[in-house]
Amino acid sequence: MTRRGRPPHPDILTPAEWRVVEGVRHGLTNPAIAARCNISLDAVKFHVSSALGKLGLDSRQDLQQWSGVRADSALAKVSHADRPPAWSLGQISRTTRDLPAMADWLRDIVGLPETMRFETAAFFDCGGVRLYLSAGDPAHNSLVYFRVEDIAAELEALRLKGVTIRSAPHRIHVHGDGTEEWMAFFDDPDGSPFGLMSVIRSEEG
Repeated sequence: MTRRGRPPHPDILTPAEWRVVEGVRHGLTNPAIAARCNISLDAVKFHVSSALGKLGLDSRQDLQQWSGVRADSALAKVSHADRPPAWSLGQISRTTRDLPAMADWLRDIVGLPETMRFETAAFFDCGGVRLYLSAGDPAHNSLVYFRVEDIAAELEALRLKGVTIRSAPHRIHVHGDGTEEWMAFFDDPDGSPFGLMSVIRSEEG
């Protein structure tokens, strides 16, 4: 006798459940998950309930901390031996009052390569470290420093583009081998500072 219905999925969760679960683990609300996945709020609630049942978990918090990995992901195929032994900086986040305007400014004025843009977020490559820009109150932003080769030339280029310069390049430290560290600061369209930093090697070193 032929069985009706969908064949059993090879993973512990279905693709739809995984999309919802990943949203939960990212800290998104049900309405935000519904918008991201283009499904109804009832569908999100159904998938959350189904995932909890399949995994034997009791709460949304348990689901947020569950360490499962979807079988078709790259992470599932990476062995611990393949992973680098030390941590490195992967992403920094920044909030802004006007996401489209700030994203355009970072791309067109600062010159950061934009890798992705969505309605609520934009991403930029900063020499291998990703800058994640989202809408929000910039009052509590951490100070982001960009490392550059020629700090004076980069700051002058920003000045010529109309960027407000908060402080000129200034030396902050000289290492024992004569290497100098320099910094300067400029404002973004929200009036919040960004930093520039440059390491200048001693010609005698």
